Amino acid sequence: MQLFENISMALVSVRSNKMRSLLTMLGIIIGIAAVIAIVTVGNSMTGTVTDSMSGMGVSNITLSLSQKSSEDTSGTAQGVTLRRFMDSTPGADDLITDEMLDEFTAAFPNEVSRIDLSQEVGSGTIEKYGDPETTITATVSGSNAAALQAMEDDTPILAGRWLDDEKDAGRQVAVVSEKFVEQAIGGSNLEAVGKSFTLNINGFLYTFYINGVYEYTENVYASMFGITDDDQIQTNIYIPLDVAKTIAGADAGYQSVTIVAANGVDVTNFVDTVGSFFASYYTYNDTWTASASSISSLVESMTEMLNTMSLGISAIAAISLLVGGIGVMNIMMVSVTERTREIGTRKALGAPGSAIRMQFITESVILCLIGGIIGVALGIGLGAALSSVVGMAARPSIGSILVAVGFSMAIGVFFGYYPANKAARLNPIDALRYE
Repeated sequence: MQLFENISMALVSVRSNKMRSLLTMLGIIIGIAAVIAIVTVGNSMTGTVTDSMSGMGVSNITLSLSQKSSEDTSGTAQGVTLRRFMDSTPGADDLITDEMLDEFTAAFPNEVSRIDLSQEVGSGTIEKYGDPETTITATVSGSNAAALQAMEDDTPILAGRWLDDEKDAGRQVAVVSEKFVEQAIGGSNLEAVGKSFTLNINGFLYTFYINGVYEYTENVYASMFGITDDDQIQTNIYIPLDVAKTIAGADAGYQSVTIVAANGVDVTNFVDTVGSFFASYYTYNDTWTASASSISSLVESMTEMLNTMSLGISAIAAISLLVGGIGVMNIMMVSVTERTREIGTRKALGAPGSAIRMQFITESVILCLIGGIIGVALGIGLGAALSSVVGMAARPSIGSILVAVGFSMAIGVFFGYYPANKAARLNPIDALRYE
């Protein structure tokens, strides 16, 4: 009963001094709004990046070559360590071979879903359809059929078909996006199948025949950096793996491959198994070894880094809450001085010091709570607006909202206690005499 009476009196005090109360709450409002907005934008960025990275495949394990230590562990008779001068790129004998991959698949038939192989060729240019003065650029790469067909769920074929390792080996065929058809071919996707186009790749002209057209999905990073002009959008062109190696002048093996674990396999543990298996092939290789990593660990690291950045920026923004708390303390001190006679009257009528103390603490908490609620609403709105500006979905954090509201109430108690305690300790006779 006493609590409701204190709340009622606090609301009456806030209403009777609207402008003063608003200015007092301003520091709390700005501080909480800033924290909520930063957390919302941070969550949006983290969610977008991790979703995008997770879309690359949480079951994917990247196997790649890496250099061994550049120092020989054996010293000379004088104890001086020798340094070897190593090649910056692996030679043909250092590469991961098809035989290694076949042995690995045979050793772990139930753990491996497929192995994705690729060969980057580079960028190719072509004249824009209907506008020879404009150049369209596309990224050309070779992939095996397993890697391409695995894309079907997220990137379906609209016309034609994906490449086949046996049927399309050595053929100058390509799978292009519907956007590339629009940019450089013209006509419908179905009409584009079978048509030829010529790309300029590193100064050489190569003619390909369209084997299939896949659905184009807007790149979230392109929109983030303001790339909206159709002529500037670059899509991927996929060609047979052996053709890509010929164009790139690459050796038969691979510097990097992607191993996709089967459903139910613990990728975190399997990564170590993959790394150990292939590293055994490089025991007597003085320069190179094979190592494995997974996208899941990268996602965790990226999420942790973004969360740390968001937390750090939020902590800086929260400093304004301290300023707001000092403002609350200041205005409560003024309120105690203004209501000295009221306090004296209540104490003369028998009100204990604890009731006086609770009255002013409640008023302080109400001020901070109202400021906190306004700050939360403003922060969510500001965070949503900033997220939409960078093309991301707003992701306000319920936890941060609850913490912000609770923190605002804690500020009210902390900074309101001293003025409230001062009011509770007033001598009723001195208070009644106060003018």
